[in-house]
Amino acid sequence: MKAIVIDQYGDKEVLQEREIAQPIIQDDQVLLEIHTTSINPIDWKLRAGYLKEMLPFEFPIILGWDAAGIIVEKGKNVSNFEVGDRVFARPATTRQGTYAEYVAVEENLLAHMPASMSFDEAAAIPLAGLTAWQCLVDFSGIKKDDKVLIHAGAGGVGNFAIQIAKSFGAYVATTASGKNEEFVKSLGADRVIDYKNEDFSEILHDFDIVLDSMGGEIQTKSYKVLKPHGKLVSIAQPPIEEESKKYQVDAGFVWLEPKGEQLQHLADMYESGKLKAIIGETFDFNEKGLKEAHALSETHHARGKIVIRVKK
Repeated sequence: MKAIVIDQYGDKEVLQEREIAQPIIQDDQVLLEIHTTSINPIDWKLRAGYLKEMLPFEFPIILGWDAAGIIVEKGKNVSNFEVGDRVFARPATTRQGTYAEYVAVEENLLAHMPASMSFDEAAAIPLAGLTAWQCLVDFSGIKKDDKVLIHAGAGGVGNFAIQIAKSFGAYVATTASGKNEEFVKSLGADRVIDYKNEDFSEILHDFDIVLDSMGGEIQTKSYKVLKPHGKLVSIAQPPIEEESKKYQVDAGFVWLEPKGEQLQHLADMYESGKLKAIIGETFDFNEKGLKEAHALSETHHARGKIVIRVKK
């Protein structure tokens, strides 16, 4: 099969197109023929070597942790999925990722795609959608009428977080550039802070939840907008304990745990019209396409998800 691999850490130029053997599945796995994958910051952070202590993989590494496609083979213990099913997944974090024509995926990480969902949409949802869900629902316990601040609402995780928060009946503020104001409002944002011209920490007060995707100074300033015993959840860096104690805030860091049942819940939200997948740009599945996609993701200014079409 064709795959895009890295043999060393470095910039986007280390991405190499190659023919390699198809994965051999275990009894609890399916072989997924990938139609579409998508790009997430973990891809280029791992490529650059930033995550080598946390994820000490041997080379060669196939990056990518979003997949949508069709099951072409199933292990003998797989009971809820059949060959021919259209499915999507956030596969386990291994060195056998989704920049490839096939990937092996555990049954408990799979979800059925609604009939109306395209492969492009399906590949855009898993990693970012599950991250937003686990931040807001699992960690923060979001409920109706909560006031929620979502940083970078136009980004991959941010756009799903706005929609999930609104589905619970929360009031949502988000930071975005002026050019993305109408876009994040179309997702349900009630208040948009133009981060280039406004300081969110001087405008917002008495919030219940902050989802921090930026870290650094943004994280530090986020404590100011929270009520005592509010929740600060970060996907950028673990919060500093002294800061959370000072502001009496329950702060934590979320590292995504893939779960097929949660992904199926997001599929149900899509089907009921409460969730849409926002696709910013699509690229071809080749060395050039992946390099361009990584370059775009590294700007931190991509709107929605960056999708790679593996199968035309």
